[in-house]
Amino acid sequence: MGRAFREFAQGLAEKKPVLFCGDLNVAHEEIDLARPRENRLNAGFTDQERKGFTRLLDAGFIDTFRVYHDEGERYTWWSNITRARERNVGWRIDYVCVSESLRERLKDAFILDSITGSDHCPVGVELEGAP
Repeated sequence: MGRAFREFAQGLAEKKPVLFCGDLNVAHEEIDLARPRENRLNAGFTDQERKGFTRLLDAGFIDTFRVYHDEGERYTWWSNITRARERNVGWRIDYVCVSESLRERLKDAFILDSITGSDHCPVGVELEGAP
């Protein structure tokens, strides 16, 4: 994640709770892709990209899925070319991240990997109560 985005999100979080989500194009940890050794130097899993995502989390944001799930083999993207979804050879590159101020309201985070129609699947969170 880039410095400009991190600084923007931090500034926004100083004013109000922040939730951002989408295809962030980085598998943060080895657990976030099926074949980390083979992909070490590939875009989406370079040390620079992974460190950038770590800096974003260290700036006061939470990878919501990892709050509830520490297991591997849970992915959000699979290559259509190699029929990787059928073999679950994927990457977790879609995230819902929230500012630390939303931690107490976070009740669940999930990947809906049974929903097809794209090379990605939906991700989501459940938040409780009003801000």
